[in-house]
Amino acid sequence: MFSTVLSSGCSDAAGLAGNLFAFVLFVSPIPTFRRIIRNQSTEQFSELPCIYALLNCLICLWYGMPFVTPGVILVATVNSIGAAFQFIYAIIFIIYADKSKKLRMSALLMAVFAFFGMVVFVSLRFLETHLRQMVVGYLSVFSLISMFASPLFIINLVIKTQSVEYMPFYLSLSTFLTSLSFSTYGVLKFDPFLYVPNGIGTILGIVQLAIYYYYSNKYGEGSREPLLASYA
Repeated sequence: MFSTVLSSGCSDAAGLAGNLFAFVLFVSPIPTFRRIIRNQSTEQFSELPCIYALLNCLICLWYGMPFVTPGVILVATVNSIGAAFQFIYAIIFIIYADKSKKLRMSALLMAVFAFFGMVVFVSLRFLETHLRQMVVGYLSVFSLISMFASPLFIINLVIKTQSVEYMPFYLSLSTFLTSLSFSTYGVLKFDPFLYVPNGIGTILGIVQLAIYYYYSNKYGEGSREPLLASYA
């Protein structure tokens, strides 16, 4: 009995910590979007990281809902906040983008919500409880792992430029701590759909921090704003 209560308390603590660290990631693009608003232009920033992040948050939000996966509500809370932030960023991007980007971003945004709506409809209408959790779980794993393309891109950029200017320390640390927290949360909940992708994210976070330490010591820190892709 005591061990069950202890395990539940530890998992809740890990989940709450993950929510806190993830919030730092969600607000990290604010300087970029301030710049977009100030210059009234999206310049060369890509819309894809925002779209990928929104889709990821929506899928993981659905996975964390009680009628899909009971007992992991903290996954739903963090991703509901994340989805709200990404939607706001997407609207800002649409407002200040040129015509071609505006149309493309609008189409992608509608496609994301259409796909999410289809996932919700199919999983509720045609899948029983266990199969629903399995299907949405695999979708969330695929979504999370696909998001790792962004840190891999940043790591490659740092190695090529031999500069950490596009990989701020606080962002790398938050990525690592978020993945570690939700990996721990998944282990304590005995949920491989949580601890496998977040375990991979934790390893990537360690690699990012090690690369940051190496290049910042060797070449010094840069001063540019992080790439928009860095928060995805």
